[in-house]
Amino acid sequence: MADVVLCEPTELYNILNQVTKLSRLTEPNYLCLLDVRSKQEYDESHVITARRVKKKANEYLIPESVDLECVKYCVVYDNNTSFLEILKHDDDDDSSDESRQGPVLGAAIQCGKALTHLTRHPIRILKGGYERFSAMYHFFRTQKIIWMPQELDAFQPYPVEIMPGKIYLGNFRQACDPKIQKDLKIKAHVNVSMETGPFFVGDADKLLHIQIEDSLEANLSPFLRHLCHFIEIHLELGSVILVFSTLGISRSCAAVLAYLMHHNEQTLKRSWAYVKKCKNNMRPNQGLVTQLLEWEKIVLGDVVTDILEPLY
Repeated sequence: MADVVLCEPTELYNILNQVTKLSRLTEPNYLCLLDVRSKQEYDESHVITARRVKKKANEYLIPESVDLECVKYCVVYDNNTSFLEILKHDDDDDSSDESRQGPVLGAAIQCGKALTHLTRHPIRILKGGYERFSAMYHFFRTQKIIWMPQELDAFQPYPVEIMPGKIYLGNFRQACDPKIQKDLKIKAHVNVSMETGPFFVGDADKLLHIQIEDSLEANLSPFLRHLCHFIEIHLELGSVILVFSTLGISRSCAAVLAYLMHHNEQTLKRSWAYVKKCKNNMRPNQGLVTQLLEWEKIVLGDVVTDILEPLY
């Protein structure tokens, strides 16, 4: 039987924005997103691709098309559940009727617990529910109920979130999209590619352009101190930063890894695991990994990560 765990809004945001060649939302067994709010609330707006769960005789009715046994992520949300505990009233309690009239909390948790026997993966409960998620990511609200396969094929993912509301990691296409810049309130770019984007051109305060090729010979090391300094200054200013490269898989991921190692004073292995969780298809090339091991020695005073242990 699976567990019920809390899912931070950032985690759901990143789940929604994973890609292979296309958005992973095109994969039928990738994500099952369930909304247990009322029909009126669901119809008014819900998270993209979410399906409403009906309730009949105190039993949650999962849509027939859903096979949870095969689904990698199952996320359930209500309005604002933030804790895993459910408020229950003891019938044998002598407390007054007035104290019994409070609401029973945790509709998402009740539904999640009812689903645990249907899957081997944890059932994720969206922390803060729809209220918190929609406040953070208003651009992922919709009234659309049915998504056709071709519509999911055409879905354009957003950059993944590395530090909530502060650092995003993406590709060149996303860096050129004005709607993404507006929705995420991007105020600075770190461009780790040979291409020149349309934003902040000529503004050295808002654009750090590290021009290196996507090759094993690319040398990122000379730029790492300046990279970390640039990001730190913008974080102090409250600016939101987008780090990107052409595909957002190798060079930009290496840049983010280097910053996290510096900022948190942590190993490459630990930083790698964190970024991998945010962006499943990250894959810095071997030349960049070697440079990151040297950076680990500078940051921590010694090489701690064992390169013989597979990072991928």
